[in-house]
Amino acid sequence: MKNFLVAMAGLGAVVASAPASAADLAAKPRPYTKAPPIVAATIYDWSGFYIGANAGGGASRDCWNLVSNAGVAVNPAMNREGCTSASGALVGGQIGYRFQMANWVFGVEAQGDWADFKGTRINQILPGVSDRTQVNAFGLFTGQVGYAFNNVLAYVKGGGAVVGDKYNTFTTATNVVLDQANTTRWGGTVGAGLEYGFAPNWSVGVEYDHIFLGNKNLNFTTVGGAAAMTHNITQDVDLGMVRVNYKFGPSFMKF
Repeated sequence: MKNFLVAMAGLGAVVASAPASAADLAAKPRPYTKAPPIVAATIYDWSGFYIGANAGGGASRDCWNLVSNAGVAVNPAMNREGCTSASGALVGGQIGYRFQMANWVFGVEAQGDWADFKGTRINQILPGVSDRTQVNAFGLFTGQVGYAFNNVLAYVKGGGAVVGDKYNTFTTATNVVLDQANTTRWGGTVGAGLEYGFAPNWSVGVEYDHIFLGNKNLNFTTVGGAAAMTHNITQDVDLGMVRVNYKFGPSFMKF
């Protein structure tokens, strides 16, 4: 009987401990983890006003034809004096506005540069005389159409151009100026460029432009102001430059 009571007490202890053991074995709930926030995608924004500087070099090809000498007309079959190639450095600035629609970028720009393009050639009609061409400055007024690959922009441009020229003839042996002409010439221009946005609001690029100026009759005068020769001069200009721009306004678009 005593042994029976001891066995029953042990069984009761086991039964009483069973719920606690089950609770201990129950799976603990997983800790709550907050979902990461959704980050908006961004793309470089080319829209806005910008201002910048440029530097590089260029060359002007000028072909001379003698129209008259002291008022006496020259036979067109014998008037070809030759072509000069004037080259040198350029430096200046630009200001413009661009508007971006999806990947397409449209803009307008005005650019002005000081230039130092110089070239000479011995006159093919009068070997004792040389012709000198000098480009002092130019301006470009253009529209742009480009396509953006995020912060890389490729574009083409076109519009009007103005060039400030100085011409003179001088004795080949002694370099004495015989006559001269200063003129401002208007024409058209086309070009293309590639620009890279390397920092918020800042971009750097390269650009090539060609200026078409056609031909123009220029009346040369002596150093004293007397009428001298009249030359018909055809001119084209090629430009290559590095540009740096600062754009005002936001640098990125979110979507």
